[in-house]
Amino acid sequence: MSKWIGVTILAAGVAMTFGCSQGPSGTAAVIEDKTYTVTPASVTVKAGIVTGEVTEMKVTERVEKGSGRVVSPAKLTGTLKLKNTSANQTVRLLAGKILYIDVQGQPIKLEAARTEPTVKFTTYGKEQLEPGQDATQSLDVEFPAEALKAKKLKEIRLELAYIPSPYREEMINFTVSIGEGK
Repeated sequence: MSKWIGVTILAAGVAMTFGCSQGPSGTAAVIEDKTYTVTPASVTVKAGIVTGEVTEMKVTERVEKGSGRVVSPAKLTGTLKLKNTSANQTVRLLAGKILYIDVQGQPIKLEAARTEPTVKFTTYGKEQLEPGQDATQSLDVEFPAEALKAKKLKEIRLELAYIPSPYREEMINFTVSIGEGK
């Protein structure tokens, strides 16, 4: 085991010696956000007993000014507000999945090494909605470069996974009497 530790330390030492040397300083590349508008920027959504709205949608990627080289791939951002419209069921939100659909009705794939665009409802209080209750969630998910091309993206699909469960309020009466204290 000590041989492996020695090799690891040596490799770290070499990386520090050669990787940290300063070369001639050049001009730093200027990075800017390139924002694409999403039309419409707000939409109403409905999935069973869950309704809501997606607002402030936009797509942003970071590019190097001048060369146009993409530094940070495109992301879709916005706000998702969901409401439980049921009168008698609680909704436990599990997850959401976003699909980008092309003009032929087919999903547009993300580039390799990018994570699937999902919405997780793990923050306390946002994952369970009582009847009439709503929750707001920020969206910040990967967006395929292919969908940035003109007339390529037709729609965005949000698939919600949730568990409805009966919500009941019951009344219980019990008889009591109060005795005189001593």
